[in-house]
Amino acid sequence: MSFSLPELPYPYDALAPNMSKETLEFHHDKHHAAYVNTGNNLLKGTEWENKSLEEVVKGSYGKNAPLFNNAGQHYNHTHFWKWMKPKGGGAIPGALEKKIKEDLGSVDKMKEDFVAAGVGQFGSGWAWLAVKDGKIVIMKTPNGENPLVHGAKPILGCDVWEHSYYIDYRNRRPDYLKAFLEHLVNWEYVEEMFGKAK
Repeated sequence: MSFSLPELPYPYDALAPNMSKETLEFHHDKHHAAYVNTGNNLLKGTEWENKSLEEVVKGSYGKNAPLFNNAGQHYNHTHFWKWMKPKGGGAIPGALEKKIKEDLGSVDKMKEDFVAAGVGQFGSGWAWLAVKDGKIVIMKTPNGENPLVHGAKPILGCDVWEHSYYIDYRNRRPDYLKAFLEHLVNWEYVEEMFGKAK
């Protein structure tokens, strides 16, 4: 199955001022599109050519680095756009909030640790909420890696590559991560992925 660039689920200016139209245009139309195009070229003639995106990500990890990097980033970004919404943040749906408190102490502690994971990821990468062995955990990964290749299922990810925030926040990665959690997260989509991850 070839990769295709998904449409953004909202207008380019819908996440302003927390994520600008300019950032989304560059990030979606240039960066994500490049992962899709490069990934499709690298997929041709490989054993993963007719597999699902998830299978390509898991299968190429450690075996075909160029394909993995582009497939991983395509997977991550396909969900990243859905993990955000206009006027996001706010209340976390009940069952998910209960599980976060149970596994991570409190919602505030989860947010604090999520920001710390994103800030502590040296260079490019991602901060995650994932389900591993039945528990919600916080993870960070370099480059295009995601929890799928570490025995976990991602339910929320924040892109901490500089192209995700530099136009709007310059080098203030902590401010970007806080704005993501407080104003952008689509908790309903996180809840949907949590339901599938259990």
